[in-house]
Amino acid sequence: MSITDGHSDAHLAVTASQAGAAVVRDLYGNRLARYDKSAGDFATEADLAAERAVLDVLCAARPDDAVTGEESGRSGAAGARRRWLVDPLCGTLNYAVRTMLVGVNVALREGPEVTAAATADPFGGEVFWTDGEAAWVRGDGHDERLTPWAGSGLVDVNLDPPFPNAPGFQAARLLADPGFAARFRPRVVSSTLAVAWVAAGRRAAYVTDGDLRDSVHFAAGIALCRAAGCTVTGLYGEPVLSGAGGLVAAADAQTHAALLELVKKQTENGS
Repeated sequence: MSITDGHSDAHLAVTASQAGAAVVRDLYGNRLARYDKSAGDFATEADLAAERAVLDVLCAARPDDAVTGEESGRSGAAGARRRWLVDPLCGTLNYAVRTMLVGVNVALREGPEVTAAATADPFGGEVFWTDGEAAWVRGDGHDERLTPWAGSGLVDVNLDPPFPNAPGFQAARLLADPGFAARFRPRVVSSTLAVAWVAAGRRAAYVTDGDLRDSVHFAAGIALCRAAGCTVTGLYGEPVLSGAGGLVAAADAQTHAALLELVKKQTENGS
């Protein structure tokens, strides 16, 4: 399968994410200025430059669409039906210390649904993408259909704040649960690149707390997982993106059910 229509939204998401990824690669290893955003969070020159590259592609092709960029904020009509969600460098702290675990996320929300999305891996040379119907990974100019697989037992857990569901749910406590250790093996990539890996069969699941509505970080990965056939909900089994319910994205229903049971156990036991 390939993107045959060069004018499609999916093609544009891929092209824009690749433009951002090229900037991320070019600036890697340089001594970059940091810009503080909040406690423990910052952007680098690479974040800003990659976002400019992504926005240049999007705005040239779709000048009437609204955009939300992690670094530049919102532009366009507040209630726009078409809004691009851009995270130009997910894994900034990894990148700043020369760890090549980052992603460039681009997603288009039309009304309530994400209809096109891409996550580019600047160092792996891959782009995970979806047209909202199915999902693929592009490498060396070829597209391969994404196939989720839970056999590895690897579950990526996001340990970065904020934690709106604490103390009822805390990701760190999930890792300490004997039931988790009996079935799964934890991983902490600290980039939403790992959400794309669930769709690709490289992770059994991904778990995070947080309010993910219109999230520049998670919109692309969630769309990829859905299109690939993963089981995707909030922490408590509710529709994802319906509130501050976080995310459980799993390769299959059995893995998803097991993780929901561990979350339920934690919330029942309290802090």
